[in-house]
Amino acid sequence: MRAVILSAGQGSRLLPLTEGRPKCLLPLGPKTLIEWQIWALTQNGIDDIAVVTGYHAPDVAALLDKLAGPKLKIRTVYNPFFKLADNLASCWMARAEMGRDFIILNGDTVIEPDCVKRLLASPAAPITVTVDVKENGYDADDMKVHRKGTRLTEIGKHLPPERSNAESIGMLYFRGEGPKLFTDTLEAMMHTPEGLKWWYLKVIGQIAERHQVETCSIEGLRWGEVDFPADFERVSALVETF
Repeated sequence: MRAVILSAGQGSRLLPLTEGRPKCLLPLGPKTLIEWQIWALTQNGIDDIAVVTGYHAPDVAALLDKLAGPKLKIRTVYNPFFKLADNLASCWMARAEMGRDFIILNGDTVIEPDCVKRLLASPAAPITVTVDVKENGYDADDMKVHRKGTRLTEIGKHLPPERSNAESIGMLYFRGEGPKLFTDTLEAMMHTPEGLKWWYLKVIGQIAERHQVETCSIEGLRWGEVDFPADFERVSALVETF
């Protein structure tokens, strides 16, 4: 089983924590952020991991080299556009890694292993987006989702509150025809003037207009996104419970 982790960005909203080191190398308790991600993946039998790097790429590669071994393949894919583009470009750089079933994970999402386990056990669909539900509504920075039953119909940060009934946690599963659906749409979007400005989940929204995109809820499980200093403190406490 393969995973692709998108870790090219600096994480400028976390400054000064990310001055001189990328977000994925932030220490959260005894591990760095990316080490927590790899731990959660390997606990579920995922032993083939591609990491998209950019900011301070040699430092990330040096850590990953230490983690790799006979039972765990880890390699890096460099995104030279990391200063100019959103993560659609990171996916495009890693498209050669997407020729078969795979999981994609945002580089700022920390998850307990059961989140991966639940996603892998979800009903078969070309694309499955992992979601959680908030009781008190969604804020402007949440990647909001509208579902009909379990099927995703819309996704985006600008989705209005009345149409938001879940949020993406930044982990997706592509199976069967899903990888080709994703890479074909990704390729088309990267050939537009706006391609470098878009998040890859815009691709998912476009695919959902014509094809089945399902959701997998991880309500009740532990996860956290590290975007701001307050998130760093919260997730540092969260990993102590893992």
